[in-house]
Amino acid sequence: MLLRILGLLLLIPLFDMVVLVAVATQTPLGWVGAVALVVLTALIGMLLVRAEGRHTAQKIQSQIQRGSLPGDELLDGGLLIAAGAFLLTPGLVTDLVGLVLVVPVTRWPVRKAIKRWLVIPYLDRKMGGIASGVAYGGGFPDEEDTYDVDAESYEVHDPDGDPSRE
Repeated sequence: MLLRILGLLLLIPLFDMVVLVAVATQTPLGWVGAVALVVLTALIGMLLVRAEGRHTAQKIQSQIQRGSLPGDELLDGGLLIAAGAFLLTPGLVTDLVGLVLVVPVTRWPVRKAIKRWLVIPYLDRKMGGIASGVAYGGGFPDEEDTYDVDAESYEVHDPDGDPSRE
């Protein structure tokens, strides 16, 4: 598993270089324009990350002041940290991924997907199904599983020794 992650991390810069060379050679931008485009997208993206980070921090504070847990806001903060890392990495593909994570309209489906496929399965594993509401899946007992117990079927012992309570 670690080798797959390492391989993926090594393929991302290679893919960025291939896209950068293709943009520089196949478009009228040329090399100077392609490098300027990378720098421009990184600068604009970092300004957006800063603004969205402030907005998210304010939303976290207001949720805490109201007494509710800021779950979505904390996940947005993590996505903004990842967006900043993608935007600092030079390349058009990583800048595009960073911009997708910065803009709230495109960040919302990413947040929903992360909650659905990562957060809830993790919580279910750790907490026995409470996060998704499937903690007890047995349902109600059938009639064959129920037992009638009369007062004569068992003895009641009073710890004080009071026979009137039996």
